[in-house]
Amino acid sequence: SLVLIEMTHSLKYFYTGSSGVLNFPEFVAVGMVDEVEVIHYDSNIKRIKPKQDWMSRATEDDPQYWEWNTGNFMGSEHNFKASIDTLKPRFNQTGGVHIFQTMYGCEWDDETKEVNGFYQDGYDGEDFISFDLKTETWIAPKQQAVITKHKWDDNKAWIAGQKNYLTQTCPEWLKKYVDYGRSVLLRTDLPSVSLLQKTPSSPVSCLATGFYPHRASLVWRKDGEELHEEVDHGEILPNHDGTFQMSVDLKLSSVSPEDWTRYDCVFQLSGVKEDIVTKLDKAVIRTNEGKTGIKGVDTSFDCNSPAVHVFICVLEVLFLLFYCKFLSCRSLRLTLHQS
Repeated sequence: SLVLIEMTHSLKYFYTGSSGVLNFPEFVAVGMVDEVEVIHYDSNIKRIKPKQDWMSRATEDDPQYWEWNTGNFMGSEHNFKASIDTLKPRFNQTGGVHIFQTMYGCEWDDETKEVNGFYQDGYDGEDFISFDLKTETWIAPKQQAVITKHKWDDNKAWIAGQKNYLTQTCPEWLKKYVDYGRSVLLRTDLPSVSLLQKTPSSPVSCLATGFYPHRASLVWRKDGEELHEEVDHGEILPNHDGTFQMSVDLKLSSVSPEDWTRYDCVFQLSGVKEDIVTKLDKAVIRTNEGKTGIKGVDTSFDCNSPAVHVFICVLEVLFLLFYCKFLSCRSLRLTLHQS
């Protein structure tokens, strides 16, 4: 079947400040173009690093780019520490692990030319404040953020700067990055698709790994119709090599042995006309009984990988280890310390 090609590109920046997290930088900044990490900074290395070769070419006409952004990140590092110190008493907190995050950036549709910008702050895994670009006001979902909302709403000059960045400067940089990085960003990698099962009574997991871009779908079908019941969809996750993986489980309790041939798993990748169809067949199901893993499947939790959703990361930080991804744009200094 024909898959519609999505032509929307994105430039996203993420900042994370943390306190009480052992063996992890107190501040991390990452920049991503179309979900590909392009820039990294953290409070341990104290400098900005390109993560893609083409980023050096994209900034050749601006020799101060790396020095300027390094200084910007250092300032943000200080501001984020102060932000956590400001927020803890508002939430009646003292010690413990606390995370403050900012995500901002823009999207650009190179077909319709439509541009969209966004800015959002989170604290300890929950939304704290966000910018409504249409009304040019701040939205405070929590009572503790109302004081920040009023202060930021009154700063009309800062709001004008935010709007200009999100609707003008950010899209200009995004177009430039896409132009220089198109060999990486606009490529198409097809995945390998496997059927996996832990035990004979466990759900059968259809796993697609090694695909790019991340705009993809994976579904179970019966007689050619997509199933919405008795299936469990997993998130799209990053692999170490810049590709992605995803899985969808089929519960066998609803599948009689004589009906197995009526089921198949279908992978669709944006921009690719042909689907990858895998029949539900016991002969091709791989089990992990007695094995430590499956070749080509990245199941580890990588703190340097940029593609895990920001606010999901926070929850994993609080219960497991901390991972995140973040960056600063060259013309925007985001400081919650204004609160």
